[in-house]
Amino acid sequence: MSNVGNSPESRDIAYVMHPYTNQEKHKEIGPMIAEKGEGVWITDTNGNKYIEGMAGLWSTSLGFNEQRLVDAATKQMQELPYYHLFAHKTTNPAIELAERLVKMAPVPMAQAFFCNSGSEATDTVVKMVWYYNNAKGRKDKKKIIARTKGYHGVTVAAASMTGLPYNHLDFDLPIANIMHTDCPHYYRFGEEGESEEDFATRMADSLEKKILDEGPETVAAFIAEPVMGAGGVILPPKTYFEKVQAVLKKYDVLFIADEVICGFARTGNIFGSETFDLKPDMMTVAKALSSSYLPISAVIVNEDVASTISTNSGKIGTFGHGYTYSGHPVSAAVAVETLKIYEERDILGHVRSVAHHLQDGLRKFADHPLVGEVRGTGLIAAVELVANKETKENFDPKMAVGPHLVGRAQEHGAILRAMGGDGVAFSPPLIITGEELDMLVERFGKALDDTANWLRETGQWNG
Repeated sequence: MSNVGNSPESRDIAYVMHPYTNQEKHKEIGPMIAEKGEGVWITDTNGNKYIEGMAGLWSTSLGFNEQRLVDAATKQMQELPYYHLFAHKTTNPAIELAERLVKMAPVPMAQAFFCNSGSEATDTVVKMVWYYNNAKGRKDKKKIIARTKGYHGVTVAAASMTGLPYNHLDFDLPIANIMHTDCPHYYRFGEEGESEEDFATRMADSLEKKILDEGPETVAAFIAEPVMGAGGVILPPKTYFEKVQAVLKKYDVLFIADEVICGFARTGNIFGSETFDLKPDMMTVAKALSSSYLPISAVIVNEDVASTISTNSGKIGTFGHGYTYSGHPVSAAVAVETLKIYEERDILGHVRSVAHHLQDGLRKFADHPLVGEVRGTGLIAAVELVANKETKENFDPKMAVGPHLVGRAQEHGAILRAMGGDGVAFSPPLIITGEELDMLVERFGKALDDTANWLRETGQWNG
């Protein structure tokens, strides 16, 4: 470490281990250091400004300088900077936040349990499902089914439910009792001549077969994002959730809606469960819950789950689960203020009024020779790049076509995200204007053309 320079870049390379980063490549290219945020814009230490087309990590819904959230944190820090929820203790912000979440849920819910991240929330769900079935005397009903390409976090249990290879590779995951069913991506996995509805039927039949093969008495829960986020912004095919929920009900399998990305107006409704008519028994929320100004998440459960956990804790003496920072009063106060802003400023109405700038704008690229599919709803979308539009052939992953495009977009002043299969994701702050969305789409278009030219000039593609 003696050769470490004094610049922020060299100190970062020497001392910071970055998540979701090729650590060796990072030594070569170094970091972009964000220094200031205003609205939907981020400025780096070199003075470059970028439209943050991903709201950070799908999450900074109110932009990067919402003073009301700063004031809410400051006020709570002055009054009570920390207290806990263990052993019959609580705080006013935690009480108010739990009440708001339960009342705004898309289906009848009973209680909220606080965590600090989406990963912790989905990890908590696993423990709750196991605890719930033990309480009901169903000692074998413990298996949880997630979906290939689903994303549910990175703790041991959450990463096991995540259905992406890089979250399992060399981590010795998934753990026992967690398994996966098909990814319901009609564009990628629909068969020739198969309608969207027939594809949904096949997906539901496949889930049912898995439950029967495992034994319904061993299958406890099914977890799904309303829109699959990090797996590719994959929307469910028509009738998919209707048919899947019928299967779950038939075999008494709990349904968990992972709303970590979709919650709080992202899909054009307060919850993605409303957009796609989900009726979950449990929900996880995070990210936009506090506009990501402070870490906080929650698991929201219905009366059956809540009362079963309560009764069992009475039998054994406690519900032995919780975090030092569960319901942290400062985080909770900021989350309460965030929910107030959503309501007072009609953020949902704003999303609905500007979403067409993103959705229609991106669909104008559908005929571009590099574009296989454009998909999205509300203020979440993706463009999938392909080597051959007719066959839907992907590029060799080693070519890193999606990351190349994202790099070019950053050069044009737009931050986007590359996902597996050369998908490019969009999830801007919910406060973004129509004009800013048009600018974001325009900058993406420049990067798309840059990428096509690069591929042709290097002889890697003749599209």
